[in-house]
Amino acid sequence: MSQFLLLAEEVTEKDAEGGGSMMSMLILFGPPLLLLFVMQTLFGRSDAKDKARRNEMTANLKKNDPIVTIGGMLGTVVSVSEDKSTVTIRVDDNTRIKLQASAIREVVSTEKKDAEKS
Repeated sequence: MSQFLLLAEEVTEKDAEGGGSMMSMLILFGPPLLLLFVMQTLFGRSDAKDKARRNEMTANLKKNDPIVTIGGMLGTVVSVSEDKSTVTIRVDDNTRIKLQASAIREVVSTEKKDAEKS
């Protein structure tokens, strides 16, 4: 870090004399830009993984899967449209709701249900 500060001081002295160059700008702004690039890459990868997981979940939806919606509503899948964009769920004995597949937060696995009952 001290080397960077020494370089920055040298660059500003040269700029004050009128000898500024593109290299001096690169030395000053390069590390912060590199850090921003690395952070964006790391966060972008996690978003891509999450999106792939959600796409896989909606593609594997089938009848009688217990689900939780984004709003926290619990239900059971009654039917899935052919293009897998809409899902009809049963919330109660006589209540069925049609919603977009993207509104499903998770499919509750049977192992989770068995663990909660115990």
